Formats: sequence, C-alpha cells, structure tokens
Amino acid sequence: MPLQRDTEGERQSPNAPSAPRRVPFPAPAILKAGATFSALVLAGLAALLIWSYYVTAPWTRDGRIRVQVASIAPQVSGQIVEIRVADNQFVKKGDILYVIDPFDFRVAVDQAKQQVAMRAADAEVKKQEAERRKKLSDLATSPEEQQLYIGNAIQAHASFEAAQSQLAQADINLKRTEVRSPVNGFVTNLLMRVGDYARAGTTNVSVIDAESYWIDGYFEETKLAAICVGDIVEAQLLGYAQPIQGRVDTITRGIGVSDAAPGTQGLPNVDPIYTWVRLAQRVPIRIAITDVPAGVPLVSGLTVTVTVRGSAAQQYEGWIARRWHDLVDRTSNVFRSLKARRSCVPPANPAGGPVTTLATPVPPSRKTPEEVVPGVAPGVDVAPR
Repeated sequence: MPLQRDTEGERQSPNAPSAPRRVPFPAPAILKAGATFSALVLAGLAALLIWSYYVTAPWTRDGRIRVQVASIAPQVSGQIVEIRVADNQFVKKGDILYVIDPFDFRVAVDQAKQQVAMRAADAEVKKQEAERRKKLSDLATSPEEQQLYIGNAIQAHASFEAAQSQLAQADINLKRTEVRSPVNGFVTNLLMRVGDYARAGTTNVSVIDAESYWIDGYFEETKLAAICVGDIVEAQLLGYAQPIQGRVDTITRGIGVSDAAPGTQGLPNVDPIYTWVRLAQRVPIRIAITDVPAGVPLVSGLTVTVTVRGSAAQQYEGWIARRWHDLVDRTSNVFRSLKARRSCVPPANPAGGPVTTLATPVPPSRKTPEEVVPGVAPGVDVAPR
C-alpha cells in the first residue's frame, strides 16, 4: 500500500495513532456571567446614587424668586393732576411718580409766611420794650412792670417759633405733593389715572426694588445637614438653560407647627391621628444672588430648581468639573453617614443687616425776628422819635 501524504507533503504511516481532539474553552459563558455581574454592580451603584440624589443630596425643585416691593402711599391728600410713569417702567430713586394738586398747599405756605412775619414783628417790638424797661431807673418803672414786659417778650418769641414750625410743616406738605420713588426699580400694576383722588396713607403705587432680589429654596429637613451658610448655589429657571449663581445667605430658624395652637383651657392641642407616610418638613433657605447670566430676567414668583454645590465648588471651573465633583461627592455620601459641618449655621450675625435710609424733604432754615423784619423796632439806645 503506497504511503499517503498529508496536506503539507509529509509522509505518514497509515497505522500511526491520531492526535488527541481539543475541547473548546467556554469563553462565551464566562463573558455572559461577567457582563451580568457588571450589569448588577452598575445597577446597584446607580440605585445607590439615585437614592443619594433624591434623599440626601441638597437640592430641591421647590424654589421661588422673591423680591421686596415698595408700597408707596402719599403723605398728603388731594387730586392727582399729573402721572409721570407707565406700567413696568424702570424708575430711579427720587424720580417723581405722580403729582397731587399743589394749589391748596401753596396757599398754606403763603399764609404761614405771613404769620411768621407778624409774629416776628410782635416779638421784636416786645423784646425792645422789655430792654428799654430794664434800662429805666427804679423811679420810672417798678420791678413788676419790668417782669411783665419780659414775660410778654418771651411769649411773643414763643409765638414766633410756633409760626416758623407751621411754615416748615406747610413747606414740607407742598413738597410732598410730588410723590417720588424710594428705590430703584420697576413700577408694577399701575392702575391710577389723572383725576383720581389720592388719600394720605392709602397705597396706590407699587415699585419692585430691583436691588433686592433673592431666592427662597424650600429644602427638606433630611437635607439640612449638607447645607452651610456661604455654600455655592446654582438656581435653574424652568425656561432658561444657564443657571443663576448664588450663595446660601441665611437659614430660617423656625416654621409653623400645626399642633402648637392652644385648645380648650389653653392646653396644647395635639392631633392623635397620623398617616403612615410622614413627609419631611421643608425649611426655607434664603439664597443671595451673586451672578445672573445675560438675557435671564429676574421675575418674582418664578419657579427654580436649587442645587447646593458646597464650599469646595469654588475651585471647580467648568460644567464637566462641577459634575464630576458632584458625582464623587454623592458616591462618597452613599457609604458614609451625613454629618453636619462645624460652624455651618452661625448662632448670630454679628455684623447685622444693611442700614437703609430714605431721603426726606428739608424744611426751610429758621430765622431770628431781626432777620425776618429788620429795622421794625429801634435799638435800646436809640431815642424815640
């Protein structure tokens, strides 16, 4: 029998034993097991991160933009004869909003000036009379008569001072007919018209203080331990992509308690019925706005999503760096208990709040009787004509 050649041309014996058959390695099964295990690990980690994000992470969708509103009421009553602003117009501090008919107040000023002149002349004459009586000898006048003239001079001078006070009040009332804005801001909900009657003490114009915007974030009590005064905050408006930057300004120290109302005989009224699901209380956190992106308007009442980035976020610039920092921080929070940082909430504000003042009209300066009516009475040493 001729020898057979294999594919490589080598001679082989027909009776040679065959090579052992190789068993294939089960690689697909191990890969499947590894993929399943990795998916389970990732799913568990994702579940922990989601739990940390929704339970312990300091963020809330319950945020509102807030602002101070100056409720302006006239200090004098009268008919409105001129309106110098429109609805939603920006005004500066001191700008005239509207004018009340000044005629009656000008008349009051004129009358007060006439009274001042009359009282000044009377005070000056009686003063000179008292001075002359003091120069006379005891034979020409008695001490009682001297005291009488001195008393008349003092009363006349007091009447002159009262007349000057009335003039100052009349002058201030005349200036108050021009109602001015106490803040820089926007006129809102303007409903008045020329011809309306303005009553003293009744609000008829509201101006939004453009320099007083802030954000109130209503955080659950389970997240307060992760919030500190001074932390960096991002506030996302619903209709805008770029967030508003801010910082935690203050933390509210008290909220209403439904069971605190007194019941019968003034005893505490505690409701014995509780539901199975207990919702965490929400505590207002005031956030000072530090930066507003261009094109993003601040409108009081808008809903914002507030996220506290923490004090360490100051050294992370850029969106990717901040998100990576948040991911690492949340992952670490899963495996450790949440503890409050020291001096997170200061016991008091030693510096106090800012002091604001309002410019008020300045009354006319006071004068002496001699300045009001010079030369109405001769001097003591001048001989009578």
